[in-house]
Amino acid sequence: MKTKIYTDGFEGWAKRAKARAKAMDEGRKITPSRGITFESAADMVRLLTPARLNLFQAVRKKTLPIQDLAESLGRDVSAVRRDVVALEKFGIVTSRHVTNPGHGRVRMISAPASISISAEL
Repeated sequence: MKTKIYTDGFEGWAKRAKARAKAMDEGRKITPSRGITFESAADMVRLLTPARLNLFQAVRKKTLPIQDLAESLGRDVSAVRRDVVALEKFGIVTSRHVTNPGHGRVRMISAPASISISAEL
């Protein structure tokens, strides 16, 4: 499912919701999608820092455990864990616990198939 990120606040969200409702009323087929709306580009930038974007790019290529992700980014594991939690709240990355035979469980981090960022400054 495609995820789009918007920075047009409530007004933009309401406009998109109204257009979607109109399309449904007219019986047009609706393509499943997901949107994340920020009040402003500044709010988006506070979440999508360069370090978090690097993290996203890494898990977009390959699902990784947090430890390996931190290692590949040259960052502290606890900082990566905090960033994963922040990005996961918005659905930009996902995590799941899997069994690691002989070593307990490991938290695997991945990214949705498609995210596009659209920002107006």
